[in-house]
Amino acid sequence: MTGTCFVVMGFGKKTDFESGRTLDLDKTYRNVIKPAVEAAGLQCVRADEIVHSGLIDVPMYEQLLEADVVVADLSTSNKNALYELGVRHALRPHTTVVIAEDGIKTFPFDVNHVLIRQYHHLGEDIGFDEVMRFRELLTNAIKTILAQTPPPNDSPIYEYLDGLTPPERAAAPGRARLQAMRTAAVAGTGAAPAPAAPDAGEATHSMLMQQVDELQAAKNFEGAKILLKLILENLTKHNAAAADTAYLVQRLALVTYKSRKPTEKDALLEAAALLQQLAPETSNDPETLGLWGAVHKRLCEIGNDLTLLDKAIRSYERGFYLRNDYYNGINYAFLLNVRAAHCASRAEAIADFVQARRVRQEVAEICRHWLEDNPPPTTSTDALKQHNESRYWVTATLAEAALGLGDSLNYEAWRSAAYALAVHDWMKESTAEQLTKLTALLAASPLKYIVEEPAGA
Repeated sequence: MTGTCFVVMGFGKKTDFESGRTLDLDKTYRNVIKPAVEAAGLQCVRADEIVHSGLIDVPMYEQLLEADVVVADLSTSNKNALYELGVRHALRPHTTVVIAEDGIKTFPFDVNHVLIRQYHHLGEDIGFDEVMRFRELLTNAIKTILAQTPPPNDSPIYEYLDGLTPPERAAAPGRARLQAMRTAAVAGTGAAPAPAAPDAGEATHSMLMQQVDELQAAKNFEGAKILLKLILENLTKHNAAAADTAYLVQRLALVTYKSRKPTEKDALLEAAALLQQLAPETSNDPETLGLWGAVHKRLCEIGNDLTLLDKAIRSYERGFYLRNDYYNGINYAFLLNVRAAHCASRAEAIADFVQARRVRQEVAEICRHWLEDNPPPTTSTDALKQHNESRYWVTATLAEAALGLGDSLNYEAWRSAAYALAVHDWMKESTAEQLTKLTALLAASPLKYIVEEPAGA
């Protein structure tokens, strides 16, 4: 490969506060951008793949100046990505490609002057057909731009200010240093196998996060916890902004409470303390709210503390109405039934029970739309496996919603459909446990104390 492409975008899961959705930007990079760039004949580098010592700012600015192409993904209206796009536009008149997921309805005024190619992101994943469509579009866009001599201006600065000359670095050592950095970046992205336990100062951020993924998939939560702490310490040492480390704190909280070490309660309390850094009581981040709700839901179950139940309910409720998603919604409905079962006031119990039914009706509608909008892919076994795993949780949620609504026919149908999709046995075990708990709560329905007046009375 000749030439380089630097990718400007956020890392990990980021929340788009305009739509309330949480997007996995790493999947965008791995599944769409990187393969498309490489298909165009360029080496593809993102900031988390650069081996560096000291501040990341230096190699980042070097790439914005020297990279043959820059792809800037503005999804979630990422502030760093917008700033870095501005820097690139000031430094280079051309070969900058701007993309964003189509959930963004309005862009800042200045960016409206720029061609923005959009793709459809599902939140946690991107559909296989959309991956293949946008890969081809992006590859062709890069090839078309590079085939023109000189390439057309895509920077509004150079378009509107006549006679502006792009800057050049005077000192040769800077360019030699950039080439060394490029070589290190490429080596860190797959040219050679990663060491078993790289030092944080030598491995790229991307390599370390890949190890976290592998440890978590193997249920080695203690190992993932140790590595995430190392990554966070390294970023903090280099003055990373809180917004750039939030997703790492979320991951650390998740593996901490799943580790159940030294005891389950201790792990949950440690996870809650980590999440406090993200101000969960006032946060608008659905990922933070979902984790805060999950931690306090479990703390309530093992300690029977109803003050913790109220915290979990508020968190799931806020997450549901911000994100309009089935995960927060179905948990919110379940905990309303739990609270109804413990209410001293029959009127309050009835209110919670009825509200739980209303939420489940909304959740069922969200799930049905998901199934309509996401048909199974037909062109890839791996894509079908990923799709079925997502489809399992949507279908299992429909079964739980039907059970809570007293719809026995659809309950049996959705439960059977979900179990047929289960990739792992623990998925069915988790669902069965939840359904058993809900069945017991429904049996104690406060609605049975309501005596309906005869018609015409």
